[in-house]
Amino acid sequence: MITSSSNSRMKEIVQLNKKAKTRYEQRVFVVEGMKMCMEAPREQIQAMYVSEGFLADDGNRERIEGYEFEVVSDSVFSHISDTKTPQGILCLVRMPEYGLEDLLGERPHLLVLESIQDPGNLGTMVRTGEGAGITGLIMDRTTVDIFNPKAIRATMGSLFRVPFYVAEDLAGTVAALKGRGISMYAAHLSGAFSYDQPDYAAPCGFLVGNEAKGLSREIADLADAYIRIPMEGKVESLNAAVASALLMYEASRQRR
Repeated sequence: MITSSSNSRMKEIVQLNKKAKTRYEQRVFVVEGMKMCMEAPREQIQAMYVSEGFLADDGNRERIEGYEFEVVSDSVFSHISDTKTPQGILCLVRMPEYGLEDLLGERPHLLVLESIQDPGNLGTMVRTGEGAGITGLIMDRTTVDIFNPKAIRATMGSLFRVPFYVAEDLAGTVAALKGRGISMYAAHLSGAFSYDQPDYAAPCGFLVGNEAKGLSREIADLADAYIRIPMEGKVESLNAAVASALLMYEASRQRR
């Protein structure tokens, strides 16, 4: 049993939680909680750690039967956990690798993100995207790391099932997708069309920008059309994750 937070592996977990650079150097990220650990593909789990208190519960023991794990003291687990109320189980998981082709499917339905900064928003978009049946999510380098602990928790496991791609050149990627017959719609306050007017049954993607500034002109101008979400009262805009949900589910509704 590991009883010291000075243990090299415990220090590594703390760094993986704190620094994206460390995560990408090692191609590993941390997931916490029973649900997330059980949903992680077994072949991608590099290591599993559980606390003394966690292991004292017979039900917990049964659920991790067949997994290799190491026990750490409750105090050490609290130190390495990124949550205020740790569940007592975490895993180190190897990063999945996707190419752009993996996101297209038979009939592409994409969410394309530019400079999303809130990890909770990003994680919610991934989770909602799975529910709405998107074929993949594309983001630029200035979007928050999808392996940020808060983003991971917000995905509620969808991270393991929704293909994603980080574009070095977002404009070039969007242009290439358009060249393959995928229509692009920019969520924009200046939209000429209500979001429920275009036909999304054909291959399509939604462009969603930064929470405060929206889409850059460069990316927005690549869209086939600007679309807007009508709003009553004095509301000027919606949360980026909420807006994305409306767009993705409208496409899902039309495709049903």
